[in-house]
Amino acid sequence: MTLDQGYSENGYCLVKQFIHGAELVALREVASRFHASWISSNQTFYRTRAVNAAYLTNGEHINEVDRLTLFKLIASKQLQLQIQKVFGHPPAFMNTQLFFNPNNKKQKNYWHRDSQYHLNIEQQKRALQGADVVHFRIALNDEPGIEVVPKSHKNWDTEEELSVRMQTNRRVNSDELSSGRLIPLHAGDLLIFSANMIHRGVYGLDRLSLDILLCDAVPELLEFAQEDCLPQPEVSKYLPHPEVFELTRKLKNNH
Repeated sequence: MTLDQGYSENGYCLVKQFIHGAELVALREVASRFHASWISSNQTFYRTRAVNAAYLTNGEHINEVDRLTLFKLIASKQLQLQIQKVFGHPPAFMNTQLFFNPNNKKQKNYWHRDSQYHLNIEQQKRALQGADVVHFRIALNDEPGIEVVPKSHKNWDTEEELSVRMQTNRRVNSDELSSGRLIPLHAGDLLIFSANMIHRGVYGLDRLSLDILLCDAVPELLEFAQEDCLPQPEVSKYLPHPEVFELTRKLKNNH
């Protein structure tokens, strides 16, 4: 399997109708049950500013049957084929996230690199030459999609991009970027994009997207991975490609 040229060059690639039919319906139902439970436990956060929730597979908000549905998807052959397009070697499982519309209709979306929340500017620059974290985003409903700045997974910000993203020079992170490109998503589409790139979600419609985050097998990146989000060995033996979880467990145990 050759690496995807579009991802390598631009930092993202789109797979139309990655899942459909009964599989899509089942996944949407799992996500909706998680979402309802998560909202009830995080009322203030949801009402004021939340646009996503993490760690779906830790079992706090879904039962074991729903967890197994997610584990089977993450370790499926169909996802493995896509993984091989963007990673030159086996990656490790990092996390899952669910993205949704903010409760506050006036809340604006914001440009960012994922790295800016734990790295300073110089570290962010270096991260572009280092290990990759990749979002595998499955749209569960039709939605406006996501805006990206192509090639920004390898290229540092222009003056405009940096001012908007970091909110300097009288710019705010919800301003339009001349370099942004909108990628609308339909239910079942898979958008693969680098967490290093400049991007923002677009709110509207019945936005509900499941993100599976995978990363290069680097122990430092797996500080964000949680042991309770991994399947137990008795579950792993029923999964087509459990190695994505096993690598995470191995690296965390050895670090």
